[in-house]
Amino acid sequence: MKKIEANVWGVFVSILLLTVFSSCAGQQTQRNTELGAATREIGEAYMHQGDYTSALRELIKAEQLNPDDHFVHNDLGLVYMSKKMMPEAISHFKKAIELKPSYTPARNNLGSAYLAVEEWDLAIATFKEITKDALYATPQYPLSNLGYAYFNKKDYNTALNYYREALKLQPDLVNALVGSGRTYLAMNQGRQAQRALERAVQLSPKTPEIHYYLAEAYLATGQTAQARASFETVIDLAPQESDLALKAKQRLGRR
Repeated sequence: MKKIEANVWGVFVSILLLTVFSSCAGQQTQRNTELGAATREIGEAYMHQGDYTSALRELIKAEQLNPDDHFVHNDLGLVYMSKKMMPEAISHFKKAIELKPSYTPARNNLGSAYLAVEEWDLAIATFKEITKDALYATPQYPLSNLGYAYFNKKDYNTALNYYREALKLQPDLVNALVGSGRTYLAMNQGRQAQRALERAVQLSPKTPEIHYYLAEAYLATGQTAQARASFETVIDLAPQESDLALKAKQRLGRR
């Protein structure tokens, strides 16, 4: 009888200890989660200031505290993208999606990372997944990105279709207007290119790349004076030794 009581008592003590340890472990996990979220917010504040090195330091700490936070993996992806560390960026965007498949911002960022490394087919597959999300608030952006991917695959008709869909949702979407203009240029349709790029210049007059493409559209339609003026604007707006400024000078016959 005493032996039985001793066994029961031992089991009871074991259960009690497990309960205490589980409670402590649960409390520690909760503390880590809360501290991780606070640390992530510090990292995000650095991101917004453009201090990506400090942001990375804090976000790595946040990941160590809570490795299952999909927000921190998305933030890490954005920081690594800003540092041109694309394999690391892609890895963290994928991890964010793995942790929360419905987290569409991470999927959109993954698609953008694929565009940056010119993985057009992977980008297309990623952005098409986003277009299936009826709750995504800004579908015009993945649609425009699909246009860009197809443009780079030289599938110009498909690219135009996606740019048109994006512009139906947001007629002043500059990226889609510029993409349309470049696509029309590639298809030797100068007038259509001119219309799209003139609208883009109105919306973003300080962007030298748009003026450059507009200058090319003017040349395609025989408007040499307008083309010259646009190339001059490129030289005024772009850094003087940049590739874009040098290309504009070459088009004007300068050295």
